[in-house]
Amino acid sequence: THWLKTFGRQKKKHVAPMAAAAATKRIMSVTKNAASRLGDLMARRKDASTIGVRIGLRQRGCNGMSYTMDYTDKVNKFDEVVETDQGIKVVVDSKAVMFLIGTEMDFVSNEVGNEFVFNNPNKKSECGCGQSFNV
Repeated sequence: THWLKTFGRQKKKHVAPMAAAAATKRIMSVTKNAASRLGDLMARRKDASTIGVRIGLRQRGCNGMSYTMDYTDKVNKFDEVVETDQGIKVVVDSKAVMFLIGTEMDFVSNEVGNEFVFNNPNKKSECGCGQSFNV
């Protein structure tokens, strides 16, 4: 419950537990591997104004969209912020939010290389190389 001021009086307003849980649901999740790698990258960053990384989408590739990731020093209006348990801030660009709902950001290492991977339940298809997708 929380208090709502109505016509100069305090009125108690009940917030349903499900509504409160939905309000705190993260747009996307970040695995421990991804958070650890982001932490390493942030520690090497010499720019004190950097607050985290920005995730966005760009129109390109053979299947429509591809992910973008860069350091950021601000949160714009309507951006969503996901903070990992390790304190790393992942800022989701406002134009990408509706395409990234439910996405898991992971970091994988294998014999070919290391990369961030986005497990997006909204994608309908992706190109053969995995660099672009369609929703």
